[in-house]
Amino acid sequence: MMKILILSLAILLTQIGISTERPNFLIIVGDDCTYNDLPLYGGKNAITPHIDALASRGLTFNQAYLAEAMCQPCRAELYSGQYPLSNGCAWNHSSSRPETRSLPHYLRPLGYRVGLAGKVHVKPAEAFPFDVVEGFDPSCVRNPTEPHEVSLIGEYMSRENPFCLVVALVEPHVPWVMGDASRYPSQDLKLPPNLANTLVTREHFADYLAEITYMDQQIGEILEALDATGKRDDTLVLFTSEQGSQFPGCKWTNWNTGLHTALVAEWPGVVPAGKRTDALVQYADIAPTLISIAGGKIESHIDGTSFSEVLMGNTEKHRDFAYGLHHNLPEGPRYPIRSITDGRFRYIRNLLPEELYIEKHLMGGGKLNNPYWATWLGDDPIKKPRSYQRVKRYMLRPNEQLYHTAEDSHEMQDLAQDNGYEEIKGKLSAALDAWLDSENDPGAAVDTVEALQAARQGEHLHGKHAN
Repeated sequence: MMKILILSLAILLTQIGISTERPNFLIIVGDDCTYNDLPLYGGKNAITPHIDALASRGLTFNQAYLAEAMCQPCRAELYSGQYPLSNGCAWNHSSSRPETRSLPHYLRPLGYRVGLAGKVHVKPAEAFPFDVVEGFDPSCVRNPTEPHEVSLIGEYMSRENPFCLVVALVEPHVPWVMGDASRYPSQDLKLPPNLANTLVTREHFADYLAEITYMDQQIGEILEALDATGKRDDTLVLFTSEQGSQFPGCKWTNWNTGLHTALVAEWPGVVPAGKRTDALVQYADIAPTLISIAGGKIESHIDGTSFSEVLMGNTEKHRDFAYGLHHNLPEGPRYPIRSITDGRFRYIRNLLPEELYIEKHLMGGGKLNNPYWATWLGDDPIKKPRSYQRVKRYMLRPNEQLYHTAEDSHEMQDLAQDNGYEEIKGKLSAALDAWLDSENDPGAAVDTVEALQAARQGEHLHGKHAN
């Protein structure tokens, strides 16, 4: 099957006059950017001319997801092609299994240089042995971000042999201090429906939008550096926004605004230009896609599957479901969640619904946290019920939730108790159970201090390869 795919790709490229040599790969990753805050996905505020231009030249994925809305787990999934319990990184600020293999392991034997510039946030080093490429800030918590230098990534891309380069930006991760917030007058903003409408929320949302525009400017500079190498036509460019932003209901959740990510692909003459696809894909699918295009073998322990046929415009179908999970430790008290989507409906299972959901960065103090949460609590629940309703939605969650995401992208209307959706809920629930069984996922037992500490020490208690 793989030989047939590679042969078909070579024939296609020859027919349209493009070199059949293996392409370069440039992966640009945003940081904590809610996908539907981007105009490309219906956002009403952000200014992103470079992302929009990239989409006009490439293919936009309407249904791309990651398994866990936290920085380290989702990046481990992206680079390894494995779900969190498979690669071992199912908690933030944790560690993958030492034996985990990632893009450098798969692409270097095929003749690729595999580098990473910017934010790393995966470990151990032996599992993710990227070339270190200077030029972009490796830390997401500086105030302000260190100046970037695109010439250094340009030099890396200019060398002999094909490259796979990840440029991992740190915007719009908090603290929101980069960019020009004056371009976003707070009184003019159209807040998403999942956010309480307070003045402080608006002010910080403006800061966040400014960082989105700053991220967009960096993307433009990165693509200019690629152009300067003369390799643009021979490069598959992927842009992804990572997980949702640090606003309640986005990052650290299993709602659509947490797990849904932007994904745009450009490869001149190969990937259809200015098109969109509803094909369902997941971060775990990206690594095997690159491996297959490079002519490599997709090993059996990789969870994802290649969507190269979607990239070529040959199909609108990839997977039936995308899966999600959450372990709240160490970001707050344990609060395990599992979820599944078919692209139209999302089913969420909160495993400890009797507990309050608390996330320390959103609700606590410190320079990386935002003061808007207190204004949500302080709003008059009679005169301003929206704030109270958003607080309740965030902190008090039922055992099961069901949303018609295709019509309700911010998932504000829970249909789990609606008898008209029993069949859909049952189908998704059964498919989620099957995935949990395949992952050897015991549920709430994963979200414990013991499991987290063991993972940090390289000893993983749960998952398919558990000790």
